[in-house]
Amino acid sequence: MNAELDLSLDRIARAAETIDPLFLNTPQYVDGQLCERLGGRRVLVKVETLNPLRSFKGRGADFHVGELARRSPGATVVCGSGGGNFAQAIAWAARRHGLRAEVFMPAGMSPVKLRRAASLGATVHAVSHDVKAAARAYAAGAADRVFVEDGRDAAVAEGAGTIGVELLRDGAGAEPFGAVVLPLGDGALITGVARWVKAHAPGVRVLGAASVNAPALYRSWRTGEVTEAVPENVFAAGINITRPTAEAVARTRALVDDIVLVTDEELLSAMRLAAETLGVLPEPAGAAGLAAVAAHGGALQGDDTDADANGTVATVITGANADPQLLFGVS
Repeated sequence: MNAELDLSLDRIARAAETIDPLFLNTPQYVDGQLCERLGGRRVLVKVETLNPLRSFKGRGADFHVGELARRSPGATVVCGSGGGNFAQAIAWAARRHGLRAEVFMPAGMSPVKLRRAASLGATVHAVSHDVKAAARAYAAGAADRVFVEDGRDAAVAEGAGTIGVELLRDGAGAEPFGAVVLPLGDGALITGVARWVKAHAPGVRVLGAASVNAPALYRSWRTGEVTEAVPENVFAAGINITRPTAEAVARTRALVDDIVLVTDEELLSAMRLAAETLGVLPEPAGAAGLAAVAAHGGALQGDDTDADANGTVATVITGANADPQLLFGVS
């Protein structure tokens, strides 16, 4: 099947009607202070941090786990989450739909994310090796365990695609922005959004913002081959992946127009910019799209102009589960 078409427009539309309203219809607006700080560039920003998970991940997790609960009541949902936000989302969704969750996270993970996953009802396994491999092996050990993988499972991307539905809704089917720039980690967010946007506003460019220190999916997108790249650090934990899934590579190749790399310094600057202008303090990965807009400007739309009309760029603040030690120097 064509990689683009294994994400269903009908299912994205259904997700927009069935996902818990806690995660839907998040604020999106043009902020004058932000635009001024970006040299007058018009930026539509969508904030995905004002929910119990503090990230967009609840959309895809709720859609996927809800379907799983209907098919396999009594199942245990198992996942590996290098960044931690997906683990929290699976924990939340499993509890909502009456399932158990067991999540595997790095032993060196931010204590904030470990505690939050446990508080949401999941059994947390902190491991020192590949979390996805550990989760996959554990799930294979019993018939009632179901391994869920962010970046592979279509329903997760389709749930995230509801962000695209909302971004375009105000434009009533028109193209209210010329480009949308999204953090690039495992690829679920950008491919889900791109699937909807490309079908309903084909002139909009879809661009990914990847960490220069975690370029696995970026390199895979360029070559068309699944490429492994061990992250150099964990600063942008939410978009730090070592090896993308084959599905993510195929979908990004079909749907994403370009990918730019952002540095840790640019991520930190974007975090501060969001705090100072929007009153929102994102985690590093959550600010990746804004970092790309600040660092790359008009080049994101394929030229160096700052034209109005479709010179507007959209981006999403995707998460705010930052480690307090990183932000405030406290544990």
